[in-house]
Amino acid sequence: MARVVVEGTDIVVHLSWREKALARHRNVRVPVSALRQLYIEPDWWRALRGERDRGTCIPGQVCAGVRHLREGQDFTLVRAGTPVLCVELRRSAPFSRLAISVPDPEKAMLTLLPLVPRDRLG
Repeated sequence: MARVVVEGTDIVVHLSWREKALARHRNVRVPVSALRQLYIEPDWWRALRGERDRGTCIPGQVCAGVRHLREGQDFTLVRAGTPVLCVELRRSAPFSRLAISVPDPEKAMLTLLPLVPRDRLG
C-alpha cells in the first residue's frame, strides 16, 4: 500500500511497483510549501473528483492515476472500503490534490499536520 512521507522539502507518495503500474505514474513528489490543507475522507468514492485522464479504475475496487479537473489535476490512489488521506495543494503544485489510501491515514495526517501553514488551521 502507498506511503506518504516527508523527505527534505518534499512530500513524497511512495508507490509499490503494482501501484505504479495501475496509476501509470512513478512516485509523486510535491514541495511542502505547496501544502494547503489536510483531511481524511471516510468514504473512498467521495475522494474522487473530475474525470480519469491517465491510470486505471476498477469499479468497486481501486482508482489510481491522474484525474483531470477544470482547475487542474488530482493524483489518486484510492481503494474501496478504506478511508482516504486528502492533501490539498496550492496552484503552484503539479496537482490540486493528492487522494491516497494509506495503511494508517490518521498517523500520516499527524506527520503532515505541523507543515500546514498556520493561517489554514482551525
